[in-house]
Amino acid sequence: MNPATPEATPYLTLKLARELYGKAPEKLAPAERTRVTQVARRQQEIEQRILATLEATSVLLLPASVDRAFAEIRQRFADDTEYLADLARAGLTPDSLRAALERDLKVEAVLEQVAHRAPAVSDTDIEIFFLQHRARFVKPETRTLRHILVTINDTLSGNERTAAQAKIEQIRARLAREPGRFAEQALKHSECPTAVNGGLLGEVPRGKLYPELDAAAFELPAGGLSAVVESELGFHVLLCERIEPQRDVTLAETSERIRERLETERRQAFQKAWVKQLFEAA
Repeated sequence: MNPATPEATPYLTLKLARELYGKAPEKLAPAERTRVTQVARRQQEIEQRILATLEATSVLLLPASVDRAFAEIRQRFADDTEYLADLARAGLTPDSLRAALERDLKVEAVLEQVAHRAPAVSDTDIEIFFLQHRARFVKPETRTLRHILVTINDTLSGNERTAAQAKIEQIRARLAREPGRFAEQALKHSECPTAVNGGLLGEVPRGKLYPELDAAAFELPAGGLSAVVESELGFHVLLCERIEPQRDVTLAETSERIRERLETERRQAFQKAWVKQLFEAA
């Protein structure tokens, strides 16, 4: 290891082990531990350079913000014994954890300060992005659907395959005569949580339902009632209440989302360029 490279702190090792692998450091495989160590050392070096800048000297953290971060971690544990034991396994104490959190928050505050220097996103920038990526701004065809589900369970009386199929066929026959009763029949008979809302699935695009339901739903006309459809959940009847055809999204509809995206990208790019400059100037 380069002697100039700082050793990673226990807090950084713990944080990155959880972020990268969802594990405590002591449970990492050898290859995972090597990667965490490398990333942690690099992160430590970046943080040291950030905290040595003029920008860092102007950042003043409120003690309350550190208190909140500290309390949030403490609340994850049932009691002090579990909390202190977990810290000890990571090579931390309450005091060193608090110091690490304060350092973390200060680095974040410096980077946030730097991000504010990024060029503002103008209406022209938004329009150019919209025109350059026009194909992205299409709202797909959707259908407002309701369904009734009768599950199949051969160990439950009344839900054996034959009984379940007979029940859904009877429901479907009633609805064929009186489709306006769909919400009522869903509330009475459907075994899906949507029953409480009359079987409403909402406005659904292609590909969001089970394949069998998706195929049946997107063959229905507005107001159409499906045949009985079987999925891995059981037997269904679908009602298509309304069809919204595919359409182009307007600039007015999406301009704020584009602005947020461009602002995020510019802020991140400005932060990266600023950090890179810290190393080039060293």
